[in-house]
Amino acid sequence: MQKVTLENYRQDRYYPKVVAAVKRLLAKQRHVSPVEVLMEMGVLMADDRKRWQRGQVPYLEKVIRCNLSKAGRILRILRFHAHDLNLGPSMTAYRHGKQVLRFSKTGVKAIEEAYARHFVVIGKQNPFEAKPRSSD
Repeated sequence: MQKVTLENYRQDRYYPKVVAAVKRLLAKQRHVSPVEVLMEMGVLMADDRKRWQRGQVPYLEKVIRCNLSKAGRILRILRFHAHDLNLGPSMTAYRHGKQVLRFSKTGVKAIEEAYARHFVVIGKQNPFEAKPRSSD
């Protein structure tokens, strides 16, 4: 499998799924997180996310329903796509009480940061917000 790069990420087979997930999320809120994208794509279940958030799962990747290579590709595509949409990066701390929640088994800083990096709409208006349908 070819490495996801700035030059080829739009041709990756996961790109359309990431784009669709981001579109659905931005239609209802002003930010996108990797955890939410994984849930929208169906590779992270809500119950598993809750258990992880409660500290009942040692790290998020343990309950993601895909291999780590696919998860890494999704994170990389998300970062490139968020840049294309002019979304600003924002690091978010995930905690349960005083316990810092981990995303990966290894705890490698770059991986942890990739999962914790949210992407936020810049400015007062959300250009991606779902417009109410007019009744004619």
